[in-house]
Amino acid sequence: MFDPTEASLAQLREALADGRLTALELTRWYLDRIERHNDELRAVIEVNPDAEAEAARLDEGPVRGPLHGIPVLLKDNLDTADRMHTTSGSTVMLGSRPARDATVVARLRAAGAVLLGKANKTSWILGTAGWSARGGQTRNPYDTDRSPHGSSSGSAVGVSANLCAVALGTETIGSILGPAAANCLVGVKPTTGLTSRAGMIPGIPSFDSIGPLARTVADAADVLSVIAGPDPLDGATEGAPILDYRTFLDGEGLRGMRIGVPRKVFYGYSAAADEIADAALETMRRAGAVIVEGADITTADRFAGPELGAVAMHETASALGRYLARTPGEHPRTIAALVEANRENAAVELEFFDQDILEMLAGVDPDTDDPVYREALATVRRLAGAEGIDAVMDEHRLDALVMPTCPPPWPIDMVEGDPDPHGAALAPGLAGYPAISVPAGWTEGLPVGITFTGRAFSEPVLFRLAHGFERAWPSRRPPAR
Repeated sequence: MFDPTEASLAQLREALADGRLTALELTRWYLDRIERHNDELRAVIEVNPDAEAEAARLDEGPVRGPLHGIPVLLKDNLDTADRMHTTSGSTVMLGSRPARDATVVARLRAAGAVLLGKANKTSWILGTAGWSARGGQTRNPYDTDRSPHGSSSGSAVGVSANLCAVALGTETIGSILGPAAANCLVGVKPTTGLTSRAGMIPGIPSFDSIGPLARTVADAADVLSVIAGPDPLDGATEGAPILDYRTFLDGEGLRGMRIGVPRKVFYGYSAAADEIADAALETMRRAGAVIVEGADITTADRFAGPELGAVAMHETASALGRYLARTPGEHPRTIAALVEANRENAAVELEFFDQDILEMLAGVDPDTDDPVYREALATVRRLAGAEGIDAVMDEHRLDALVMPTCPPPWPIDMVEGDPDPHGAALAPGLAGYPAISVPAGWTEGLPVGITFTGRAFSEPVLFRLAHGFERAWPSRRPPAR
């Protein structure tokens, strides 16, 4: 049988097409990997009980699309209208029964993907990256005492440890980019509004996006091409382009491109990450890129002001409240009811961490037409976008910015939780702009990534750069398992 370990989507498609592999065989291969490794890694929160039946049906029918027969994991905040649950890692949400697939999930099905299961994620109670009451603590496959980063931790670990071919994650600020770097993957945080969030348990809608986690840039481009585009169920996607992102992959994609280095704020928090990023810059220079130093985002030290807190509280209270109220099933229908259900199940839900954030959200007036909120959102967008990324790119005539994605994975600490966040995700997250993290190197056996970011809907440029860098400096290594 064809060995799927570290196989690209193109290689899997070829094996499926020429009969060396069937969708059912491939699905069973990944299910066996999950059976053997998930007790240690805690990446998969639930296996789809219908995965094998879905794969068998695909083997009998015509090719549906570019993901025909490809097993995919979904983060456990993406709705599926099937026998799987959508719980955001919460045991008190096990009675939730979404009425329809999330739009991105429906597009995966239409393209022929096998929905292999749901991936663990960081609980909405927060605490440590990758911990949830339902799924336990997700662990980094390169060192199980180290963080997998969050919150798309299970999705990332699943792909990195070859428990699936590709996965979907969601990002508010750092939840795709960070896990990608910590698990030696490519992670794409699309422009907010490129991929529909309909059917997603929300974070902060102005910043939320859904994107792929994959072992190669080409695989990530494959998946984004399937899930991106307008959706009437998510007004933010109006006018979103429909593109085949594979057409932008260019092995010489770095040549002649002007890449800015924003050392202020986005470097300097990790000597190891800086060293790897500097080596990556030299690789890009040798590959023909023009590296522009001093391309600092001058507004970066004002990103985390009171306006951000105001936006986060108002939008999360409103969006999460609406999701709970409209989703069918036996589960808490308000944030206040969710808080109370957690108290009643404190031995499980609050075993390690309290729920201060949920309790604050329960007391927030969710009126998103509040002029104070609207002004706060405009300020955040302006500082990160027009006066931030856009301004520095205009000043230096840049095609993109590049920086370390985040520090190397830190030790898991179930008492103190995670260290203060640092990394590349804040600027594109608050601006709603795209970013791609790519493996860039290693320190003490742990992976480190770099992130390319740019203007809204500049995914074609970022894919060109990321693929060019991946070809010039291949750094993906599978974990030893």
